[in-house]
Amino acid sequence: MSVFIGIDWGGSYHQVAVVNDNGAEVSNRRYLHDRAGLGDLIDDLVSVDGLVGVAIERSEGILVERLHAAGLAVFPVSPRVSARARERYQSAARKNDRFDAFVLADSLRNDGWRWRVMPPSSSLHAELRAVVRHRRQCYRTQIRVEAQLRETLLAYHPAVTALFSSIDRDATLAFLCDYPNPEAARRVGEARMAGFCRRIGYTGRVPAAELVERLRSNLLSGSPGSVAGHQFAALAQAEHLALLNSQLREFNRHIDGLLDQHPDSALFESFPGVGRITAAELIAEIGDDRSRYPTPQHLMAEAGAAPVTLSSGKVQRVRIRYACNRRLRSTTTTWAYTLKRIDPISRERYLRSLDRGATRHGALRSIAASWLRVIWRCWQDHAIY
Repeated sequence: MSVFIGIDWGGSYHQVAVVNDNGAEVSNRRYLHDRAGLGDLIDDLVSVDGLVGVAIERSEGILVERLHAAGLAVFPVSPRVSARARERYQSAARKNDRFDAFVLADSLRNDGWRWRVMPPSSSLHAELRAVVRHRRQCYRTQIRVEAQLRETLLAYHPAVTALFSSIDRDATLAFLCDYPNPEAARRVGEARMAGFCRRIGYTGRVPAAELVERLRSNLLSGSPGSVAGHQFAALAQAEHLALLNSQLREFNRHIDGLLDQHPDSALFESFPGVGRITAAELIAEIGDDRSRYPTPQHLMAEAGAAPVTLSSGKVQRVRIRYACNRRLRSTTTTWAYTLKRIDPISRERYLRSLDRGATRHGALRSIAASWLRVIWRCWQDHAIY
């Protein structure tokens, strides 16, 4: 008799339900999320006769890795799918861990033949995926801190924001640390600015005289108390931003090293407009399992580039696909933005989409969809573009 497992995972414990071929619940047990608990969970699952697979609302993490290491077939289930599945068993909005685990196990029994087993990732791909995702988080934090620093400077020392090309540049942060208030910046002349540029190795190719002119034309100041308070915050934010800049550079160097080892790096970097970071993000989110996307449409749906059609009676409309890998959608949309500037065909497609009434992001997704078909073909054939 076949046996099906459903795991309602949690941060402190995991609820594990076992269902047989007839849909009867054989057991429903809780395991702690610690060394002993996970050891007992894996030992119990491995000893089950006729085990078909394990359904779980998760595709990564320690528990999933332990299941893969034990040689078990893992079926990741979307939380939205499991939420709809609960409605098959009850009309009330009741929810508890035991019931959720049973629903996952019984759904695997009923619908598992449609689902696809998730294969374990290679060690290199797992590391690259983790580093790329953490870099994305670091980059988003950098953007927020930069925005905070900009608002602080505009409140008491706006001349710093107009001096160099961006707030997060090392030159801007160094100037703020040396001249943290308008009174100190007022003493900067052409000779002092030239010495500052030489000391920090400034390579912006803007002469010191022009930098001084930018500084003096925007040299505004508030009251002494306001300046003192904002200066304290600005220096703290500048220190935080400098740390994030350093961490991003470390992330980039580590990603470069991983890309040099990955067999698909040359394939993804061969596409126009794809740099090292974009290639790493594409590899991390698409993966290295060629059977995961049997058709280009599967890859487009995963990236959110394939629209969803809602048709009922005389009403038919098309909207964006929300059920997708949002990291992959963000990467492909950013890549499409680059393509529409450097590739004439992509630019023409973008303009045609706008003429048909599409939004700017919708037009970018149409570019991404066309290139994802090309990526899929090259990826399946291991061919350089």
